[in-house]
Amino acid sequence: MASSAKDAKGDRVPMLCLSDSIRHDDPAVQPLLSTIEQAQTLAQLILAVWPFARVLALHIIAYVLAERAQRPVAWPPCPCCGRALRSQGFAPRQLTRLCGPLRWRRRVGRCPHGCDIPQVAPCDETLGVQPPQRTSGALQCLGCALAVCGPFATAARLLGWYCGGVSPRAGWSWGQAAGCQAMEHLQEDLGAVARGPEPTPEPLTAAQMALPLALGADGVMGSCRPEGGKAPGKIRWREIKVGVLARLGQHRPRTGQVVTRLVQRRLVAVVGAMDALAPRLWLEAVRQGIRSAPPVVWLSDGGRGLWRLDAERFAGYARGILDLDHAAQPLWRGAAAWLDGRTTQARRWCGWARHRLRHGMPDGVLADLTEALEVEGWPETARETLRPVYAYLSRHREHINYNMYKDRGLPLGSGMVASACQWLIQQRFKGVGMRWSEDGFNHLVHLRLAWVNGRFETLFGLALSPNS
Repeated sequence: MASSAKDAKGDRVPMLCLSDSIRHDDPAVQPLLSTIEQAQTLAQLILAVWPFARVLALHIIAYVLAERAQRPVAWPPCPCCGRALRSQGFAPRQLTRLCGPLRWRRRVGRCPHGCDIPQVAPCDETLGVQPPQRTSGALQCLGCALAVCGPFATAARLLGWYCGGVSPRAGWSWGQAAGCQAMEHLQEDLGAVARGPEPTPEPLTAAQMALPLALGADGVMGSCRPEGGKAPGKIRWREIKVGVLARLGQHRPRTGQVVTRLVQRRLVAVVGAMDALAPRLWLEAVRQGIRSAPPVVWLSDGGRGLWRLDAERFAGYARGILDLDHAAQPLWRGAAAWLDGRTTQARRWCGWARHRLRHGMPDGVLADLTEALEVEGWPETARETLRPVYAYLSRHREHINYNMYKDRGLPLGSGMVASACQWLIQQRFKGVGMRWSEDGFNHLVHLRLAWVNGRFETLFGLALSPNS
């Protein structure tokens, strides 16, 4: 590159001749400079400059650290005997950050009386670097963010493009540590709620607070290894309970039709029974302002455990809505038994019954089923098929007023619950050949929960210090 150039007015402006200044320190810079000179398009130029900028940043930081290492050091007293520590010369230090691996030498000191203490490096303390730290919090945060969305090997490769070599094992370790920390935070919050004081609700805008709050839950199966750390063996299937909460906003696309859009979506999940999900879902509901939300609705399929959860935790706050498709599913089974296999009539009645359910006439469907059960001469097997259908709709009579729900702008299905299960579990944990240890699964799923719930960065202390 030329050592000078002209500005917009034609004046000569001195420029640093980079090829001469760092050529002897890092010969690998020359191919990077050649790539920059050969770039034709803007995209090619940007891609060529980035590796060079990263190398240049490493040289500048190394120069500054080397200069600081020569400054006089005020040695602190020994924590054991109180004597001032004595310099033991310079020792190497390495830390991998977003710009790549940093290497420098700094003064280290020890107790002159030989007290059993680790070596002390005041320069590291000034820089905010912990003694065992090998990577920065920002780098770990980026690696875990990539691991949230894809396999660890893919995350390591993408991270390597950005800052140099990172192994998949390192990314896995970061994810496990961050996920474990997220689980510890959750246990602390659950313990605090159990002791009495409720958590502070998340801040919402006035427009968000006026929106309806919807919540629901469902279960999905996950494949686990029979023994942690060992791949061979028969798959052990575990059920994961997933809960979702969201404000129901409205959006008008170009077609002009108003559609529901989820706002402030929050997820909870646990490997285990519904009893383990209940306190987690209640904790998040309090955070999302369930006590002050205008309308609150519970969306679910017909699972008895889900509706028991609604009755025990949310009956005083939420109006229950049975998913329309799940309400209509038993109708065909009842029609086939009632109409004795006459397919055309069964289909006609089933379609008509679903139409009446959707448009606010569930009592007419129940009346048809009651009439069918009272027909004389019916075989008992047909009655045994029809009774559960009638009992199912009767049990959910207060949850199938779909015409009223639609008029109030409320959803008629539990699609937001199904999509939460799909994103949280299916997409990340059910790839081809994937099997997880239970600890590994728990740590990563809580990391994904922190991501979607907007609490990801707090796991790495980025708001306080990039090295904490």
